[in-house]
Amino acid sequence: MSVQPPHYFPAPRRAKFCSQCGTPISRRVPDGDNRERDICDHCGAIHYQNPRVVVGTVPVWENRILLCRRAIEPRYDTWTLPAGFMELGETTAQGAARETLEESGARVELGELFTVIDVPQVDQVHIYYLARALGPELDPGPESLDARYYDESEIPWDDLSFRTVVTTLRHYLEDRRRGVYQAHRYSLEHH
Repeated sequence: MSVQPPHYFPAPRRAKFCSQCGTPISRRVPDGDNRERDICDHCGAIHYQNPRVVVGTVPVWENRILLCRRAIEPRYDTWTLPAGFMELGETTAQGAARETLEESGARVELGELFTVIDVPQVDQVHIYYLARALGPELDPGPESLDARYYDESEIPWDDLSFRTVVTTLRHYLEDRRRGVYQAHRYSLEHH
C-alpha cells in the first residue's frame, strides 16, 4: 500500500528521459534554433517547454465578487479568484468557465477578456474573464475549502493568494468605479 503525498505540485519542467523512447536526454541548442532545449540524441525528439496558461474569472453576483479559499498548495487556506491550469483541447473561455464551476460550483455567463498577465519567473500566463454569476448558489469542489461572495469592503486583501489575483481585483474595482471595463495586459516581475 502506497501513501499519497498530502499536496500535489506540477511535475518538474526539466525531464531526465525522453518521453518517446526512454533514453536519457541532453540539453543543448538544436540546429536552426536559438535556445537550449531538451533533446534525445537517440530518437531525435526535441522536448519543447512552453509557458503554462492559468485561466479564471472575476465572477460577480449582485455587485459582490466571488472568491474561493484554497484547499491545495501553493497558498493553502488563502483566498483567490476561481482559476486553474488550462487543459489540452479547450479554449481559454471554456477553461475559465470549467475552473469556476469546479472550484466554486458557480455557474457563470462569461463576459469580456479582462486581464492577461505575464508571470515569466514561473513560466506562466494568467488570463481572467469578467463573468456574471447566474445565481447565488455555491458548491465548492475539492480544491476549495470555502467559496463566498464579497462586497468590496469585505475583500480579505491581506489574505489573497497571488499577486495576479490582487492586481486583477484592483483593476476590476477601478473599472467598476469608472463605469467602463477595459482589457488590461501587463507583466508581474519579481519584486
